Amino acid sequence: MPKVMLYKQDGSQAGDIELAEGVFGIEPNQSVLYDAVIMQQASRRQGTHSTKTRSEVRGGGAKPWRQKGTGRARHGSTRSPIWVGGGVAFGPKPRSYGYKLPKKQRRLALKSALSSKVIDGNICVVEELSFQAPKTKEMKSVLAGLSANTKTLIVTTDENEAVSLSSRNLPGVKTVKAANVNVLDILTHEKLVITQDAVKQVEEVLA
Repeated sequence: MPKVMLYKQDGSQAGDIELAEGVFGIEPNQSVLYDAVIMQQASRRQGTHSTKTRSEVRGGGAKPWRQKGTGRARHGSTRSPIWVGGGVAFGPKPRSYGYKLPKKQRRLALKSALSSKVIDGNICVVEELSFQAPKTKEMKSVLAGLSANTKTLIVTTDENEAVSLSSRNLPGVKTVKAANVNVLDILTHEKLVITQDAVKQVEEVLA
């Protein structure tokens, strides 16, 4: 089982904690990680792009010239896609880009992302995170004590309003619940700060 240091909120060491081998100690699967990231990025696309077809462009009701006898090619509307100012043929229309990977792949990707943080030494497990009131200065001090001065993802068990409000004004810092932790957030943040209870919750779901 992988063993990492357990910290108190003030940054002091509180001993060691053993993490589940099947969740935090596997060999990261790079291919599945790639697929999971692409899936999440695709699902976040708005897909609101839209072009007008020949039936939606204004005008073009009258036939430009008679069918025969002019020596020119026959045309029925100036809104044809081959005309300047005409509609767009096969242009983009509003659509959803979202799709899902198989459940086993999604779970493997999350385990791989968590294990990669352990391998790189970029995970900090803290006993708890609690504030009497939202204080950005206090959160900044906590992260400094944990040597998490770069892009940091904070994972807690429940929606802790004081913690999320204390961190939302810090650049590069994001707070999520353990139930909402995902591959893209883990990989796009250099440091992972997770509470002891959140570790247990993640292990229960993924083990």
